[in-house]
Amino acid sequence: MRTVDAAGLRIGDDHPPRIMGVLNVSAESPYEPSVFDDPAEAATYVDERLVGEGADIVDVGLESANKRFDVLPVEAELDRLGTAVETIESVSGDAVFSIETRYHEVAEAALDAGFDMVNDICGFADPEMPRVCAEYDAAVAKMASPPDLERPGAIEDPDDIYEALSHNGFTEKTIVDPAFGGWSEAKTLKDDRETFRRLREFRAYGRPMLVSINRKNFLREIAGRETEEALPVSLAATSMAVERGAHVIRTHDVAETRDAALVGYEFARDRLVGEIGVEELDVTTVDEARRYVDRIEGSPGHAEEMVVRVFELSGLSRPAVEAVPDGLPVGAVFVPGEDGGLLYGTVAALHAVEPDRVGEDAAAALRAVRSAVR
Repeated sequence: MRTVDAAGLRIGDDHPPRIMGVLNVSAESPYEPSVFDDPAEAATYVDERLVGEGADIVDVGLESANKRFDVLPVEAELDRLGTAVETIESVSGDAVFSIETRYHEVAEAALDAGFDMVNDICGFADPEMPRVCAEYDAAVAKMASPPDLERPGAIEDPDDIYEALSHNGFTEKTIVDPAFGGWSEAKTLKDDRETFRRLREFRAYGRPMLVSINRKNFLREIAGRETEEALPVSLAATSMAVERGAHVIRTHDVAETRDAALVGYEFARDRLVGEIGVEELDVTTVDEARRYVDRIEGSPGHAEEMVVRVFELSGLSRPAVEAVPDGLPVGAVFVPGEDGGLLYGTVAALHAVEPDRVGEDAAAALRAVRSAVR
């Protein structure tokens, strides 16, 4: 996993999760507490509510990306940039300042004026964006999007989201963002939940990952909460996201999100990462393994050999326990117990289990296992 240096802030597996607080200078942005048109008031908000509560990065939005609003042209974003620049010049706290935009012209002007980082919500749909970020040696968050400046994040299927992240390549300091939220009319809450379940797959690019899940609908629906009551579900998901490999959490609720992220980080699994070129991958499913196999252009069939599943069998007679090994191929192992035992093996091996070669009781158990790993 690559470590990205964002103006001295190191982002990656070997570092604590980073919190990205949000400031908007766009009147149409929906979250009113973060919206300012006065630089002095905005700077106070950054110092007290963002940096003061633990934000490592401050992401400044110039327009709302809500699909219900018309997209601002580059000239309008540049007009608003002045307020953003005055704000960061007035901030006394120490943070990395990120400009949220889709245009390379705005990114370049912001970096010239003192910003440290770019948050590209259109995922390099502007083909000049990676060039600008590389020339300024700036970290850039790249949100999965179609190659269309008018449609940020408008992708539904997790497989398509994954593929979109590679559009127009990466810079040395790219951070990937799977684009949670209602960016597309066609995207469902189920789509977002499926993307979250498969979050580890996005680590296969070998780059730090940013997630923006704060009070999002796909979490609120689970608990039946309105936006104002949705902080607890956001915090639960934050810990899970960090445990699954997210490195930057974008949020309006900085202090609480920081704490939840640190809990997820504390209980994330330990993995070997050595200076001799060895890194243990965070792989728990065949789909996750397949991403890494694809990256090295290996044979897809290897993915099923990389993931081990473990099942406990119980309620079997002694003859049934003794018969289980007769139905197992190479790559599957049975550890017998009093009335059952532990069955484990690669997904490929468990697919190849032969229930018909054992007694009736054991056959039912083996059929259940084989069905579960398909």
